Amino acid sequence: MNKKEIAEIRKLFNKEHCHVRRLCGCYVDAEKNIKTTIKHAFLSLEEEEMSKYINIFRASLSGTIGKNLINLDFPTEQESEGGTQNFLLKLRNSRLKDDGLINEFYNKVIEYYNYSENYYIILADAAYDIPGITTDGNYLDDASVYVYEHLICCICPVKLEKSALYYNAEAGTIETRIRDWLVDVPAHGFLFPAFNDRNTDIHSMLYYTRKSEDTQPDFINNMFATGYPMTSKSQNIAFQTIVEQSLGEDCNFDTVKNIHDNLNEMIEEQKDMPEPVTLDRNDVRHLLEKSGIKEEKLEIFDKKYEQIVSDESFTSNTGSTETIFTASNIANKRNLEIKTADVAIKVNPKRCDLIETVMIDGIPYILIQVNEHVTLNGIKVRPDDIRREI
Repeated sequence: MNKKEIAEIRKLFNKEHCHVRRLCGCYVDAEKNIKTTIKHAFLSLEEEEMSKYINIFRASLSGTIGKNLINLDFPTEQESEGGTQNFLLKLRNSRLKDDGLINEFYNKVIEYYNYSENYYIILADAAYDIPGITTDGNYLDDASVYVYEHLICCICPVKLEKSALYYNAEAGTIETRIRDWLVDVPAHGFLFPAFNDRNTDIHSMLYYTRKSEDTQPDFINNMFATGYPMTSKSQNIAFQTIVEQSLGEDCNFDTVKNIHDNLNEMIEEQKDMPEPVTLDRNDVRHLLEKSGIKEEKLEIFDKKYEQIVSDESFTSNTGSTETIFTASNIANKRNLEIKTADVAIKVNPKRCDLIETVMIDGIPYILIQVNEHVTLNGIKVRPDDIRREI
């Protein structure tokens, strides 16, 4: 799913025109015991309670594609009887009216989800009459052809409130507040089936993780058997390793700055596209070539690439021979960060022209041009007092 498709589904979670039909929930304690379950027609909830659930659902469709929102594809064998996709499809088709399937789902989550404290599994059934859309992007509400029936699941930590004092207005006293268990925003969740090309795609799903480095890969593998992509951090480290090992002694300041500039240029050129910018092996090679990497170093890249991306510390475990990098995961759009053992400098990536490398008395320096706005520990100083002749 791309940004526009996710945004379209997210907008459906509102009090005025909510498309959720049925809600189920299961509260699990730290010892993996089911403490209670709930089951309601969603529209029968009190308005305030309904609003709280809607906010939770919206949260599980928030974040960045490739970091918090991850598209997963089911292997063909999982669509056969007994497969993970086949089970989810049965669950969706039941409209959450089959207690046996619901309990089986809860037990699967409890078995595979790795969390040592209390949590609340929320599972909802929803249906969306997909409106037609004009060439200029306007919806045709009376031109619905297909219905997108789907499940949305949120796994929310349940935490005990902090102890505090409060004022009891009836008694006119200050007392200790009773500590309650509160349902937090979702840590993980999923949408099934995916809403690809503005229609139902039963071969895919959208997975949510609040923290990009906490994807719960074992949960994904056991619950869905889709495999999981590299985390954003793993992509970043793998890309850095590819560059460093391919360039060797040619991994100098100017070359790496060129790579950084070209990456951000790619992102900027496609910023209005619904799909995130991605790079496969050929794209990474072209990026290095465009950044001035010599042919002999590109040959080293050809040898090193598969060796690095297949390393256990980076492996995506997707079962695919293709590793795809998301450009925003391997480029820093906010800052060009320069670090030594003693100094750290952050530069606006659009002003890399202010940086140059020079040799002074045989010692390498990074030279940064300053303007009239210079501060030292927050205090404005005059740049013309900085005097050094090169």
